[in-house]
Amino acid sequence: MKLFLYLLFLAHQADKKYDAAIHEHRRHYKEEFTTDKNSPLSAADTGFLAFYQPDETYRVTAKVVLTPNASSFKIPTHNPKVQKEYKEYAVLKFKLNGKALELHAYRNVNWEKSEQYKDLLFVPFTDNTNTTTTYGGGRYLDLSISDIKNGKIELDFNKCYNPYCAYKEGYSCPIPPRENSLDISLEAGEKNFMLSEETRQHLREGKW
Repeated sequence: MKLFLYLLFLAHQADKKYDAAIHEHRRHYKEEFTTDKNSPLSAADTGFLAFYQPDETYRVTAKVVLTPNASSFKIPTHNPKVQKEYKEYAVLKFKLNGKALELHAYRNVNWEKSEQYKDLLFVPFTDNTNTTTTYGGGRYLDLSISDIKNGKIELDFNKCYNPYCAYKEGYSCPIPPRENSLDISLEAGEKNFMLSEETRQHLREGKW
Protein backbone atom coordinates (compact mmCIF):
# COMPACT_ATOMS: atom_id res chain seq x y z
CA MET A 1 0.00 0.00 0.00
CA LYS A 2 2.81 2.41 0.89
CA LEU A 3 4.54 1.64 -2.41
CA PHE A 4 1.32 2.35 -4.31
CA LEU A 5 0.88 5.70 -2.55
CA TYR A 6 4.51 6.60 -3.21
CA LEU A 7 4.18 5.80 -6.92
CA LEU A 8 0.96 7.83 -7.03
CA PHE A 9 2.80 10.74 -5.44
CA LEU A 10 5.61 10.50 -7.99
CA ALA A 11 3.11 10.44 -10.84
CA HIS A 12 1.36 13.52 -9.43
CA GLN A 13 4.68 15.36 -9.15
CA ALA A 14 5.56 14.43 -12.73
CA ASP A 15 2.19 15.76 -13.92
CA LYS A 16 2.76 19.05 -12.12
CA LYS A 17 6.24 19.36 -13.63
CA TYR A 18 4.88 18.68 -17.12
CA ASP A 19 2.04 21.20 -16.71
CA ALA A 20 4.54 23.83 -15.56
CA ALA A 21 6.72 23.16 -18.62
CA ILE A 22 3.78 23.62 -20.99
CA HIS A 23 2.69 26.84 -19.27
CA GLU A 24 6.26 28.14 -19.59
CA HIS A 25 6.27 27.19 -23.27
CA ARG A 26 3.05 29.16 -23.76
CA ARG A 27 4.38 32.17 -21.87
CA HIS A 28 7.35 32.26 -24.24
CA TYR A 29 5.00 31.77 -27.20
CA LYS A 30 3.00 34.85 -26.19
CA GLU A 31 6.18 36.90 -25.78
CA GLU A 32 7.21 36.15 -29.35
CA PHE A 33 4.19 38.10 -30.63
CA THR A 34 5.61 41.24 -29.01
CA THR A 35 9.06 40.85 -30.62
CA ASP A 36 8.08 39.79 -34.14
CA LYS A 37 7.81 42.88 -36.34
CA ASN A 38 5.25 41.07 -38.53
CA SER A 39 3.08 40.02 -35.58
CA PRO A 40 -0.71 40.31 -36.02
CA LEU A 41 -1.17 40.77 -32.26
CA SER A 42 -0.23 43.39 -29.71
CA ALA A 43 0.88 42.60 -26.18
CA ALA A 44 -2.67 43.32 -24.97
CA ASP A 45 -4.12 40.93 -27.56
CA THR A 46 -2.08 38.00 -26.26
CA GLY A 47 -4.18 37.96 -23.10
CA PHE A 48 -7.02 36.61 -25.24
CA LEU A 49 -5.12 33.61 -26.60
CA ALA A 50 -6.84 30.39 -25.53
CA PHE A 51 -5.47 26.88 -25.01
CA TYR A 52 -6.62 23.45 -23.92
CA GLN A 53 -5.37 22.39 -20.52
CA PRO A 54 -2.07 20.48 -20.74
CA ASP A 55 -2.74 16.78 -21.25
CA GLU A 56 0.06 14.25 -21.59
CA THR A 57 -2.28 11.97 -23.53
CA TYR A 58 -1.39 14.15 -26.50
CA ARG A 59 2.36 13.70 -26.11
CA VAL A 60 3.26 10.64 -28.16
CA THR A 61 6.28 8.97 -29.72
CA ALA A 62 6.23 8.61 -33.50
CA LYS A 63 8.18 6.31 -35.77
CA VAL A 64 10.09 8.36 -38.35
CA VAL A 65 10.04 6.99 -41.89
CA LEU A 66 12.44 9.12 -43.93
CA THR A 67 11.55 10.01 -47.53
CA PRO A 68 14.89 11.13 -49.01
CA ASN A 69 13.76 10.87 -52.64
CA ALA A 70 10.71 13.11 -52.24
CA SER A 71 10.32 15.91 -54.78
CA SER A 72 9.62 19.50 -53.82
CA PHE A 73 6.09 20.81 -54.27
CA LYS A 74 4.12 24.01 -53.76
CA ILE A 75 1.76 24.36 -50.79
CA PRO A 76 -1.09 26.86 -51.35
CA THR A 77 -1.53 29.60 -48.77
CA HIS A 78 -4.41 31.77 -47.61
CA ASN A 79 -3.14 34.35 -50.10
CA PRO A 80 -4.21 33.02 -53.53
CA LYS A 81 -1.23 34.74 -55.16
CA VAL A 82 1.37 33.04 -52.96
CA GLN A 83 2.53 29.44 -52.78
CA LYS A 84 5.42 28.15 -50.69
CA GLU A 85 7.82 25.43 -51.76
CA TYR A 86 8.40 22.48 -49.46
CA LYS A 87 9.90 19.03 -49.63
CA GLU A 88 8.67 16.08 -47.61
CA TYR A 89 11.31 14.94 -45.13
CA ALA A 90 9.55 12.05 -43.38
CA VAL A 91 6.29 10.34 -42.54
CA LEU A 92 5.58 10.22 -38.80
CA LYS A 93 3.59 7.17 -37.69
CA PHE A 94 2.02 7.08 -34.22
CA LYS A 95 -0.94 6.00 -32.15
CA LEU A 96 -3.27 8.34 -30.30
CA ASN A 97 -6.17 7.12 -28.18
CA GLY A 98 -5.64 3.66 -29.66
CA LYS A 99 -5.90 4.88 -33.26
CA ALA A 100 -3.09 4.50 -35.79
CA LEU A 101 -2.31 7.84 -37.43
CA GLU A 102 0.36 9.49 -39.52
CA LEU A 103 1.54 12.96 -40.40
CA HIS A 104 3.93 14.18 -43.07
CA ALA A 105 6.78 16.46 -41.99
CA TYR A 106 8.16 19.00 -44.46
CA ARG A 107 11.21 21.21 -44.93
CA ASN A 108 10.93 24.65 -46.49
CA VAL A 109 13.17 24.52 -49.56
CA ASN A 110 14.39 28.07 -48.96
CA TRP A 111 15.44 27.20 -45.41
CA GLU A 112 17.61 24.18 -46.21
CA LYS A 113 20.70 26.38 -46.54
CA SER A 114 19.83 28.62 -43.60
CA GLU A 115 21.97 28.07 -40.51
CA GLN A 116 19.08 29.13 -38.28
CA TYR A 117 16.28 27.09 -39.88
CA LYS A 118 17.99 24.19 -41.68
CA ASP A 119 16.87 21.65 -39.03
CA LEU A 120 13.27 22.89 -38.81
CA LEU A 121 10.49 20.48 -39.73
CA PHE A 122 7.07 21.91 -40.45
CA VAL A 123 3.96 19.83 -39.69
CA PRO A 124 0.69 21.56 -40.68
CA PHE A 125 -2.44 19.52 -39.97
CA THR A 126 -6.19 19.55 -39.58
CA ASP A 127 -8.39 17.52 -37.24
CA ASN A 128 -12.03 17.19 -36.23
CA THR A 129 -11.93 20.13 -33.79
CA ASN A 130 -11.42 22.63 -36.63
CA THR A 131 -14.27 25.16 -37.06
CA THR A 132 -15.61 24.32 -33.58
CA THR A 133 -13.07 24.78 -30.78
CA THR A 134 -10.01 25.34 -32.98
CA TYR A 135 -9.15 27.42 -36.04
CA GLY A 136 -10.85 26.20 -39.20
CA GLY A 137 -7.69 26.51 -41.28
CA GLY A 138 -5.80 23.96 -39.21
CA ARG A 139 -2.85 24.26 -36.87
CA TYR A 140 0.90 23.82 -36.98
CA LEU A 141 3.53 21.85 -35.08
CA ASP A 142 7.25 22.63 -35.31
CA LEU A 143 9.86 19.90 -34.94
CA SER A 144 13.61 19.65 -35.35
CA ILE A 145 15.64 17.06 -37.23
CA SER A 146 17.99 16.96 -34.25
CA ASP A 147 15.11 15.65 -32.11
CA ILE A 148 14.99 12.41 -34.09
CA LYS A 149 16.59 9.70 -31.94
CA ASN A 150 16.92 6.07 -33.05
CA GLY A 151 14.31 6.56 -35.74
CA LYS A 152 11.75 8.10 -33.40
CA ILE A 153 10.57 11.58 -32.43
CA GLU A 154 8.26 13.02 -29.80
CA LEU A 155 5.08 14.76 -30.95
CA ASP A 156 3.63 17.02 -28.27
CA PHE A 157 0.33 18.37 -29.54
CA ASN A 158 0.04 20.51 -26.43
CA LYS A 159 2.50 22.75 -28.30
CA CYS A 160 0.59 23.01 -31.56
CA TYR A 161 -0.32 26.57 -32.53
CA ASN A 162 -2.40 28.69 -34.88
CA PRO A 163 -1.08 30.30 -38.06
CA TYR A 164 -1.12 34.11 -38.16
CA CYS A 165 -4.18 33.91 -40.43
CA ALA A 166 -6.21 32.82 -37.40
CA TYR A 167 -5.81 36.32 -35.97
CA LYS A 168 -5.83 38.63 -38.97
CA GLU A 169 -6.25 38.57 -42.75
CA GLY A 170 -3.45 39.39 -45.15
CA TYR A 171 -0.90 36.71 -44.24
CA SER A 172 0.37 33.93 -46.50
CA CYS A 173 -0.18 30.98 -44.17
CA PRO A 174 0.35 27.50 -45.68
CA ILE A 175 -2.82 25.44 -45.93
CA PRO A 176 -2.33 21.90 -44.51
CA PRO A 177 -2.22 19.29 -47.32
CA ARG A 178 -5.01 16.70 -47.36
CA GLU A 179 -2.53 13.98 -46.44
CA ASN A 180 -2.21 15.68 -43.03
CA SER A 181 -5.90 15.52 -42.21
CA LEU A 182 -6.34 13.63 -38.93
CA ASP A 183 -9.65 11.84 -38.45
CA ILE A 184 -9.65 12.49 -34.70
CA SER A 185 -10.64 15.29 -32.33
CA LEU A 186 -7.27 16.54 -31.18
CA GLU A 187 -8.21 18.46 -28.03
CA ALA A 188 -4.78 19.86 -27.27
CA GLY A 189 -2.77 22.98 -27.95
CA GLU A 190 -4.14 26.33 -29.08
CA LYS A 191 -7.87 27.01 -29.46
CA ASN A 192 -9.79 29.55 -31.52
CA PHE A 193 -8.87 33.20 -31.09
CA MET A 194 -12.11 35.02 -30.28
CA LEU A 195 -10.98 38.64 -29.92
CA SER A 196 -12.89 40.82 -32.38
CA GLU A 197 -11.39 43.76 -34.24
CA GLU A 198 -13.79 46.07 -32.36
CA THR A 199 -12.45 44.84 -29.03
CA ARG A 200 -8.89 45.29 -30.25
CA GLN A 201 -9.67 48.88 -31.17
CA HIS A 202 -11.07 49.51 -27.68
CA LEU A 203 -7.89 48.07 -26.20
CA ARG A 204 -5.72 50.29 -28.39
CA GLU A 205 -7.72 53.34 -27.33
CA GLY A 206 -7.51 52.39 -23.67
CA LYS A 207 -11.29 52.14 -23.26
CA TRP A 208 -11.07 48.73 -21.57
